[in-house]
Amino acid sequence: MDRGKKDQVTSKTTGVTRRELLGRAAAAATGVAVGSGAITGFPTIWAQEIKDITLRHVGVSYSVVQAIGDQAAKDLGFKVSMQNLDTSTAITRFITQPQSVDIPDLEGWQAKVAVPRGILQGIEVKRIKHFDEMLPIFTKGEYKGKKVSRQGISPYEAMYLPSRDAKQIVEGVHDFVSFLPQVYNADSIGYRPDLIGHPVTQWKELFSPAYKGKAAILDVPNIGIMDAALALESRGDLVYKNKGNMTRAEIDKTIDALIALKKQGQFRATWTTFEQSVELMAAGEVEIQSMWSPAVTAVLARGIPCIYAAVNQRPDGKEGYRGWCNGMGLMRHLKGKKLEAAYEYLNWYYEGWQGAFVARHGYYSPVPATAEKFMTPNEYGYWYLGKPAVDVIKDPYGAPIAKPGAVRDGGSFIERFSNISCWNTVMDENQYMIQRWNEFKSA
Repeated sequence: MDRGKKDQVTSKTTGVTRRELLGRAAAAATGVAVGSGAITGFPTIWAQEIKDITLRHVGVSYSVVQAIGDQAAKDLGFKVSMQNLDTSTAITRFITQPQSVDIPDLEGWQAKVAVPRGILQGIEVKRIKHFDEMLPIFTKGEYKGKKVSRQGISPYEAMYLPSRDAKQIVEGVHDFVSFLPQVYNADSIGYRPDLIGHPVTQWKELFSPAYKGKAAILDVPNIGIMDAALALESRGDLVYKNKGNMTRAEIDKTIDALIALKKQGQFRATWTTFEQSVELMAAGEVEIQSMWSPAVTAVLARGIPCIYAAVNQRPDGKEGYRGWCNGMGLMRHLKGKKLEAAYEYLNWYYEGWQGAFVARHGYYSPVPATAEKFMTPNEYGYWYLGKPAVDVIKDPYGAPIAKPGAVRDGGSFIERFSNISCWNTVMDENQYMIQRWNEFKSA
């Protein structure tokens, strides 16, 4: 069956689609059944039952957003509870309290941690309406015929499972996936142009003595060490075989360099949450730091200049972005009506509203074609195509962040994702890396 036609399949008995069944159930004012258990593959959902379902979506604040959950609940007819945790706490929660989560928000590397523990169930690809419209970055590990960087863990490497109950991620395309991409970006450094006074196009500036006491780095070990590696490689200190899977010797050299920088007073702070990074930059406590795109947007929304460094502008290709992707999984305990509701929720993310919302933060949708339908030509041109804004660009909540004529930092989607240096990751020497990172923190 064509995956794209899944939701258009009608029951010979009722003549309605699976999506219509859920929609009618949500709208019904009585307790009359709108489905029949005899209809294979369709849920038996009563009005009161669909109304009482609550999906618990748990993850980081830049991905699990209350406004998105509210819109999904409005469109789907059941409750969506959004809970934010930092990256490290989230994966710990998924592993140690799996029954307290329905939709885990996972990065690719977190999927590689979660799958072997048996806490996820494979998502059936044929039940995802727009799966075949997803960018091949995710489904095939390539873009424009060119293989996407395999330094670190690319989303493609963490996606496919051989079966619903599998406990091992496998290479190649299969009928089940560990998670569905929902938001992703190419990360670099944020900086205050009014305080620095020149364009930043290289990672090494994060460690420049010019910003001693005015720099900050992300305190999520798996990600922070990647930013450090990009800066050290940019500075010429090291050439890593794979920044996303360092040897012990490479870890030691990286952490030793961080400890030396810390003792020299390079870092004003380390940060763990989006909100912390915004406050540090907006207050001028730091001038340059590891940063996420919506944090830059949040600073701009306060009327304070902030730029996301375009690290894709060197012709020798020696600079590039750190890529990442968050996606939604299904916890293994989900079944029956709640599992059906969860599939509706996953499909809703690809209908376009969420894609347009996150685009206004500077993020991307795995299915740009549907997101574009919920964006103005000015917005899509600015965020995806790298075109100068013809009108004011606003954030998801309506605050102006760019004036007419402005061009997105780093240019178009193609320019940015053609220059991914590495992906967020979990290393083979992860425990040793965390041990050494803690030494950096306590130095």
